Amino acid sequence: MSAIRPVELYRLPWSLTDNAISWLEPTSACNLACEGCYRENRKFSHKPLDVVARELDVFARLRRADSISIAGGEPLAHPDIVAIVRMVKERGWKAVINSNGALLTPELLRELAAAGVDGFTFHVDSKQNRPGWKDADEEKLNALRLRLAEMLAAEGNITCSFNATVYPDTLKDIPLILRWAQEHIDIVHVVVFILYRNARLASGFHYYVGAQRVELDGIAYGRPDDPVERFLHASDALEAARTGGEEITPCAYLGGTEQPDSTKWLLSLRVGTRDRIFGYTGPKFMELVQVGYHFLHGKYLAYASPKTQRRGRVVFLAAPIDRRVRRICGQLLRHWVKSPASFFRRVHFQSIMIIQPADVDDAGRINMCDGCPDITVWEDRLVWSCRLEEQYRWGVNMHLVRKETAPEDVRLS
Repeated sequence: MSAIRPVELYRLPWSLTDNAISWLEPTSACNLACEGCYRENRKFSHKPLDVVARELDVFARLRRADSISIAGGEPLAHPDIVAIVRMVKERGWKAVINSNGALLTPELLRELAAAGVDGFTFHVDSKQNRPGWKDADEEKLNALRLRLAEMLAAEGNITCSFNATVYPDTLKDIPLILRWAQEHIDIVHVVVFILYRNARLASGFHYYVGAQRVELDGIAYGRPDDPVERFLHASDALEAARTGGEEITPCAYLGGTEQPDSTKWLLSLRVGTRDRIFGYTGPKFMELVQVGYHFLHGKYLAYASPKTQRRGRVVFLAAPIDRRVRRICGQLLRHWVKSPASFFRRVHFQSIMIIQPADVDDAGRINMCDGCPDITVWEDRLVWSCRLEEQYRWGVNMHLVRKETAPEDVRLS
């Protein structure tokens, strides 16, 4: 596996109370049944607007953020999604919709744009059981990704991001998604790879809530018949990405709550055009961006606008402090000398993120994302969105105990 040394990267300064993003779930109903989903599909689960408002109140009281990710479930299935976007904007946050995109139409997009939507993160991958695309691999799905990206570009001034859940058998597809993203770097701003997890893969452990042993039957991320045999790590995805011939170089990360050397969110920021990538920024550039934005706006940056994303030439301002940026600047200057006409073409930023969800160490400690941006609200408390099913079922998070040390007389719930 590719070695990743967190001490050589910028640790993103996000925390529980001061973060770039907060996670709002107005519904857990969904129109798809993705294999990698960690949420139960609850029909008729749309929250009324007064409940949404109360959850936004909790964020406003407990968590400073730049953006609100409106997720689910499928948020576009909520009948009041336009009003929810407007509520988020009225409170001063960016409104970003996390959607599978199947329900998005130009007409709905126009309404959402009028309400102030700032961005979309589309989740598209080959294991979503998506009608009309069930046999499509990741390469074929690039046609769907392009359709969605072009819809946003036609509306204008909306950030476009794509997520894909990655499994052991789809690791090989990471390079082709990245190549496609580069070819459309002018309209695709962020690409995220989320590594698949299943709680039952933590073999050798029993699961407990307090002193009571429980089973994971009915928990979306505790599938007993899951064919996936191993955890994937960020280093696996980074190594796969580099097989495409591009030396993808991370600049920043979020660590784990239990394992200090883990990279739970691994961020790379590349600079280029549709024809070529000139390089990857270093940790000092990302530190300048995050700290500078916080100094000016009182919060950390998430989902930069398309206008900002196409200002790749600003890297020249950071050349004195970041050696990777200096290499980018050298590549750009040589390219312009060789091809003077290219000087008048835009240079773009594009973010690449690898997310490694909760994993379990040998002692049974659950290693979560330290400073997780995807914190949501449950019963007026801040909780991890990726483990929300445990809140629904028990009101708290479970913990693990090795089978050989677990008491024999604990009653199953």
